[in-house]
Amino acid sequence: MSEHQQRERKAACRDVYLKWICGFANAEGGVLEIDRSDAGEPMGVADVVRRLEEIPNKVRDVLGIMVDVNLREEAGKALLEIVVPAYPSPVSYKGEFRFLIVACRG
Repeated sequence: MSEHQQRERKAACRDVYLKWICGFANAEGGVLEIDRSDAGEPMGVADVVRRLEEIPNKVRDVLGIMVDVNLREEAGKALLEIVVPAYPSPVSYKGEFRFLIVACRG
């Protein structure tokens, strides 16, 4: 599945994913795939068990929201899928409200 307004891929799992989660929560929700290249190739997640526990806890502690983190396997490599619902109240990341802006083509 390709990237679009409600799906983003990140090759590495760093704190930058919190900005994307905040943006999805303030928009229509979305899915963030961790350790998949922009070309769509699975790269594999290191230390999956730790990340399955760490990511939802960090999202809760930093953003104050809950997300689902799912383990997926493709081509023998583990991927993480973070499912972010849309939130009715604005969510901030370190005091900033982030929103995803959709470019319209005419």
